[in-house]
Formats: sequence, structure tokens, C-alpha cells
Amino acid sequence: MKYFFIAFIYLISFSAESCRVKPPQEAGSFKPTDLVELVKLDTSVHLDIRYATSNNFVGRPVYKEARAFLQRPAAEALVRVNAALKPLGYGLVVFDGYRPWHVTRLFWEVTPEDKKKFVANPKNGSRHNRGCAVDLSLYDLKTGKEIEMTGNYDEMTERSYPNYTGGTAEQRKMRDLLRSKMEAEGFTVYEYEWWHFDYKDWKEYPITNVPFSKIH
Repeated sequence: MKYFFIAFIYLISFSAESCRVKPPQEAGSFKPTDLVELVKLDTSVHLDIRYATSNNFVGRPVYKEARAFLQRPAAEALVRVNAALKPLGYGLVVFDGYRPWHVTRLFWEVTPEDKKKFVANPKNGSRHNRGCAVDLSLYDLKTGKEIEMTGNYDEMTERSYPNYTGGTAEQRKMRDLLRSKMEAEGFTVYEYEWWHFDYKDWKEYPITNVPFSKIH
């Protein structure tokens, strides 16, 4: 309860300040940002955008719209992953994709020091800010229900580690299936989160702070 209260107080002051604070400046040249909406490429990709609701570790919505975007090559690769899963009876459910930089800053500020490895330092930016990271899981094509994994999305415990040996054999099997299909299309799992995958070309895109409503 104390954690959520601190997060709520920070949100109040953060919303007014977010427009004034700028993302870190990066040297070098980058590919032009080409963010595309996932469901416009594949309507069978399910969305469960927790950050547009109160069902997240902050305890309040941080997005005004429940939408998910990725840089075009990453988005197209994700569509191929979804297609490869269909013969097995599964589809992708996406929790988050591109994330404006100011949200990464918020997550860093409200996360306790001993949990910082689960969030990105805004000084360096996040691969989510570059449109090259996606948080996702599997759903059953027949029932539409999300598949149970070894830990819950955004759970800040060892159950979130992609190599966690606990849970059931079925949970580990499903977690590893997701990982294998994502890796086959150029994604790499984050060492502390079974649901977080970075696209191979993430270094080629700039840190971005554009709200969803201004992505065309």
C-alpha cells in the first residue's frame, strides 16, 4: 500500500513536469522512426495494455490509449512469430510495445532501489523508447485465454527470470516456446523478464518521446 501511495503522489507532480523534461541527447545517426500499430498488421494479435489501466505496478493508468506500436521491421517480425504459433494452437497477447521516454522516467522514479533491475534507467533510455522492445505472452486460440507462465507480467521477483526453474513443467514449456519462436525472428529475451524481448536492430533507432495520439 505504501508503494502505491508513493507512486500516486509522484504521478500528480510528474504529469505537470513531463512536458518540460527532455530525453537524453544521443550522438550519431539513426534510422528514421517508423512506428506502426501492431493490430493494423495482424488483427489476431491480442492486446492487454496494462499501462492504460490501473492493473499495473504503478497502480494508475500511465497511457491515455490502449495501443501498441513497434518499429516496422520489429512489428513485421512479430507478425511472423504470431503466424508460426498458430499451427500449435497459440497466439500472441501484447502488454506493451513502444513506450514514450517520460513513462520510462516515471517507472524509474517510483520503483524501489532493490527492484531497479526490472526497469530501465531514463539516463540511458529504454529499448521500449526506441520502439524495439515488446512485452508479451501467449493465448489459447480456442479459448482466447492467456496461457499461465511461471510468473505474472511485471512481477518483480525471481519467478520472472526467463531461466527460473520453479513453477510447473507446463508453465516452463510455454515460457520456453514463446522464447524460441521470438528468438527465431531476431528477438532476445531480457535476462530478468520472461515477457520482455528486444529486437536485434534496437541500437539503430533513437530514443523517442512521442505520445500515441501523435503517431501516424
